[in-house]
Amino acid sequence: MVQVYVEQLTDLMKQSASRKHREVRLEIKHFFSGAAVYANGAICITLTPVGFALKLPSEQRTTLLEKHGATPLRYFPKAPIKKDYAVLPATIMDDREALRDWVAKSIDYVAHT
Repeated sequence: MVQVYVEQLTDLMKQSASRKHREVRLEIKHFFSGAAVYANGAICITLTPVGFALKLPSEQRTTLLEKHGATPLRYFPKAPIKKDYAVLPATIMDDREALRDWVAKSIDYVAHT
Protein backbone atom coordinates (compact mmCIF):
# COMPACT_ATOMS: atom_id res chain seq x y z
CA MET A 1 0.00 0.00 0.00
CA VAL A 2 2.74 2.47 0.94
CA GLN A 3 4.51 1.77 -2.37
CA VAL A 4 1.49 3.27 -4.16
CA TYR A 5 2.13 6.58 -2.37
CA VAL A 6 5.83 6.49 -3.29
CA GLU A 7 4.89 5.97 -6.94
CA GLN A 8 2.20 8.68 -6.89
CA LEU A 9 4.54 11.13 -5.20
CA THR A 10 7.30 10.32 -7.69
CA ASP A 11 4.90 11.07 -10.55
CA LEU A 12 3.71 14.30 -8.90
CA MET A 13 7.27 15.47 -8.40
CA LYS A 14 8.18 14.72 -12.02
CA GLN A 15 5.29 16.99 -13.04
CA SER A 16 5.83 19.72 -10.50
CA ALA A 17 9.49 19.93 -9.48
CA SER A 18 11.27 22.92 -10.93
CA ARG A 19 14.52 22.74 -12.84
CA LYS A 20 15.83 25.48 -10.58
CA HIS A 21 16.14 22.90 -7.80
CA ARG A 22 18.88 20.91 -9.49
CA GLU A 23 21.29 21.97 -6.74
CA VAL A 24 18.94 20.57 -4.09
CA ARG A 25 19.19 16.86 -3.32
CA LEU A 26 15.60 15.58 -3.52
CA GLU A 27 14.73 12.09 -2.32
CA ILE A 28 11.40 10.30 -2.07
CA LYS A 29 11.08 7.75 0.72
CA HIS A 30 8.44 5.78 2.57
CA PHE A 31 6.91 7.83 5.38
CA PHE A 32 4.61 6.08 7.87
CA SER A 33 1.46 5.32 5.84
CA GLY A 34 2.59 7.27 2.79
CA ALA A 35 5.63 8.88 1.21
CA ALA A 36 7.70 12.02 1.72
CA VAL A 37 10.01 14.25 -0.28
CA TYR A 38 13.23 15.19 1.45
CA ALA A 39 15.14 18.29 0.35
CA ASN A 40 18.79 18.04 1.41
CA GLY A 41 17.77 15.49 4.03
CA ALA A 42 14.79 17.35 5.56
CA ILE A 43 11.12 16.57 4.90
CA CYS A 44 9.31 19.21 2.85
CA ILE A 45 6.36 17.36 1.28
CA THR A 46 4.23 14.38 2.30
CA LEU A 47 1.63 12.33 0.47
CA THR A 48 -0.50 10.22 2.81
CA PRO A 49 -4.15 9.13 3.03
CA VAL A 50 -4.98 12.68 4.26
CA GLY A 51 -3.53 14.34 1.16
CA PHE A 52 -0.59 16.18 -0.37
CA ALA A 53 0.94 18.42 2.28
CA LEU A 54 3.66 21.04 2.01
CA LYS A 55 5.92 22.46 4.70
CA LEU A 56 5.87 26.24 4.33
CA PRO A 57 6.75 29.39 6.23
CA SER A 58 3.93 30.86 8.29
CA GLU A 59 2.91 33.63 5.88
CA GLN A 60 2.66 31.35 2.85
CA ARG A 61 0.86 28.66 4.86
CA THR A 62 -1.65 31.25 6.09
CA THR A 63 -2.26 32.37 2.51
CA LEU A 64 -2.97 28.80 1.45
CA LEU A 65 -5.30 28.19 4.39
CA GLU A 66 -7.22 31.46 4.22
CA LYS A 67 -7.35 32.21 0.49
CA HIS A 68 -6.97 28.92 -1.34
CA GLY A 69 -8.93 26.36 0.68
CA ALA A 70 -6.01 24.37 2.04
CA THR A 71 -6.48 22.55 5.33
CA PRO A 72 -4.17 22.06 8.30
CA LEU A 73 -2.33 18.73 8.32
CA ARG A 74 -3.59 16.20 10.82
CA TYR A 75 -2.56 12.60 10.16
CA PHE A 76 -5.56 11.08 11.94
CA PRO A 77 -8.63 12.34 13.85
CA LYS A 78 -7.83 13.96 17.19
CA ALA A 79 -4.09 13.98 16.39
CA PRO A 80 -2.28 17.27 16.86
CA ILE A 81 -2.10 19.55 13.85
CA LYS A 82 1.31 19.63 12.17
CA LYS A 83 1.56 23.40 12.34
CA ASP A 84 4.21 23.87 9.64
CA TYR A 85 2.19 22.04 6.96
CA ALA A 86 -0.86 22.65 4.79
CA VAL A 87 -2.77 20.06 2.75
CA LEU A 88 -3.36 21.37 -0.75
CA PRO A 89 -6.92 21.53 -2.10
CA ALA A 90 -7.95 19.86 -5.37
CA THR A 91 -8.05 23.24 -7.13
CA ILE A 92 -4.28 23.60 -6.70
CA MET A 93 -3.53 19.92 -7.28
CA ASP A 94 -5.36 20.14 -10.63
CA ASP A 95 -3.53 23.32 -11.72
CA ARG A 96 -0.05 22.31 -12.89
CA GLU A 97 1.39 25.85 -12.70
CA ALA A 98 -0.03 26.54 -9.24
CA LEU A 99 1.17 23.15 -8.01
CA ARG A 100 4.65 23.77 -9.42
CA ASP A 101 4.77 27.17 -7.69
CA TRP A 102 3.77 25.83 -4.26
CA VAL A 103 6.11 22.83 -4.51
CA ALA A 104 8.98 25.21 -5.33
CA LYS A 105 8.13 27.35 -2.29
CA SER A 106 8.21 24.31 -0.03
CA ILE A 107 11.51 23.02 -1.43
CA ASP A 108 13.07 26.48 -1.19
CA TYR A 109 11.89 26.91 2.39
CA VAL A 110 13.24 23.59 3.61
CA ALA A 111 16.42 23.44 1.53
CA HIS A 112 17.56 26.93 2.49
CA THR A 113 16.76 27.06 6.20
